[in-house]
Amino acid sequence: MLARLTPFGRYSRAPMRRLEVGIIGAGTAGSAAALFLSRAGHAVTLFERVPAPRAVGAGISLQPSGMSVLAALGLLEAVATRGAVIRELYAETAARKRVAHLKYSDVAEDLYGLGMHRGVLFQTLFHAVKASPGITLKCGIGIEDLARGPDGRNLVVETDTRKTHGPFDLIVVADGARSRLRDDTVLKKTVKKYPWGALWFVGRDEGHRFQNRLYQVLEGTQRMVGLLPTGLGPAGDTPLVSLFYSLGRHSLESWRAAGLQPWKAEVLRYAPEADVLLAQIESIDQVLFAEYHDVVMAQWNTADVVYLGDAAHATSPQLGQGCNLALVDAQVLAHSLAHADSLLMGLDAYSRARAAHLDYYQFATRWLTPFFQSDLTWLGPLRDLGMPMMTLLPWVRQQMVLAMCGNALWPLTGALPLETRPLALEPMLLSRP
Repeated sequence: MLARLTPFGRYSRAPMRRLEVGIIGAGTAGSAAALFLSRAGHAVTLFERVPAPRAVGAGISLQPSGMSVLAALGLLEAVATRGAVIRELYAETAARKRVAHLKYSDVAEDLYGLGMHRGVLFQTLFHAVKASPGITLKCGIGIEDLARGPDGRNLVVETDTRKTHGPFDLIVVADGARSRLRDDTVLKKTVKKYPWGALWFVGRDEGHRFQNRLYQVLEGTQRMVGLLPTGLGPAGDTPLVSLFYSLGRHSLESWRAAGLQPWKAEVLRYAPEADVLLAQIESIDQVLFAEYHDVVMAQWNTADVVYLGDAAHATSPQLGQGCNLALVDAQVLAHSLAHADSLLMGLDAYSRARAAHLDYYQFATRWLTPFFQSDLTWLGPLRDLGMPMMTLLPWVRQQMVLAMCGNALWPLTGALPLETRPLALEPMLLSRP
């Protein structure tokens, strides 16, 4: 398992024959896969439904696992220098009772996370894609279906015109949690919307008030306010911070109808330090709502189609691993193909290689989420009592931090290796104004 994350450039055998690869979706998984596969010598066509993709989105957590993959692509410095160092997660109740205090240093002194704007990661990957001579980028083309050409290879079908593109030896589906292309293969899957989501706002932190930690305030299982340092954003030199607020999907319309003032008052009651952010919100349209999906697939590949990222295994963001799992997907796919004698063997190897890692995070997220976002109010007191006690045990605390780092496997089975440690970047990040 551990060797499967070896970066490109260290293979000891000849690569697989050159493949014609069609990738659907230019998000994190799709763009990273395009870069890895093109660098391995494959001919890649990347389809993106948005005509002119822009660097948008809210705050995300880039973990050591994701940083390791970006380092293999040579893109870590470009991403990390616009991020904010996160050394710990601190969660407490509205009554200021500690629920969790997890430090990266509990695993290793040179580990940390990065809070950043999703647009920074997108922009860096997308610019690398556009600069790659081995990738044909086709924007403004939505793909609705997969089909077979006369030679038995894959075609992709446009949403409106029904025009086909191809043929391709391999299709990589990476178009997100709402992907319709899961229905074009016989793979078993379940796709459900979570009943809870989150309101998001990214604001300026001109006073450098928010640093070094992801902070959460909890009240039962129905209220959670979080503050995530978000780095410099896709442009500009003013630090940003992301405010998120847990909200059930069923409450979204009533929240909108009530207007901003009652909500601002409630956020201030939980997190008075958020006043500088709330002052920047003048319209309800500035606050976005993110909904989540739970996607489970029995296997992530057929003989010539593979699913990556949220299209394959979307979860709630409770553990903050979406982009990190997507990046690892892309690297392991390229590595598995490079070490296989046939396309089918490579794709089957990919699904086997990803099973333990993805199964663990899907299980852990599904188990953990109701304690933080659900109508099961009796879970709140159990969380507030049990988590502080659990984190007093060094082994349990280490397992929690490993899960936060993004490279955890099932307990007692080790962890995925981190090919590149981020320590060398730290002086540069800390010296930034």
